[in-house]
Amino acid sequence: MYMSNSRQETPSTPLHSVSVAGVVVREDGRVLTIQRADNGTWEPPGGVLELSEAPEDGVRREVYEETGLKVQVERLTGVYKNTARGVVALVFRCHVEGGHEQLSDESTAVEWLTPAEVVDRMGEVFAVRVTDALRDDAPHVRSHDGRKVIASA
Repeated sequence: MYMSNSRQETPSTPLHSVSVAGVVVREDGRVLTIQRADNGTWEPPGGVLELSEAPEDGVRREVYEETGLKVQVERLTGVYKNTARGVVALVFRCHVEGGHEQLSDESTAVEWLTPAEVVDRMGEVFAVRVTDALRDDAPHVRSHDGRKVIASA
């Protein structure tokens, strides 16, 4: 909020949260995934970007916290907006540099899935992030309602 003329007003611009995720790809093409502790869904590791950190640093931090693996960020592969919650997610393709797989308070399982297993286990809005990251074309920009991708006009 900001102050104007000694009255408290709310900003007219909507506020968004920014999250980051890493699609970590092994040499054999398998993708690092976690099963979330809070809701049981399978997703690429990631979370909320902290105010003071660069997106690439946030990806490295989140992947390490949730899986125990240190990663090198290769490139941005997509920007995804959850229109229902006002969350913008930046997704990056990564590869492992070190560490060893472990569980955390946020993950009940850590697995390397094939692209086909990703599509079978993940909800549409997370599977599309992985599928986009495995492609070599430009970053993708997509919106979704929390469950389904919204087709571009």
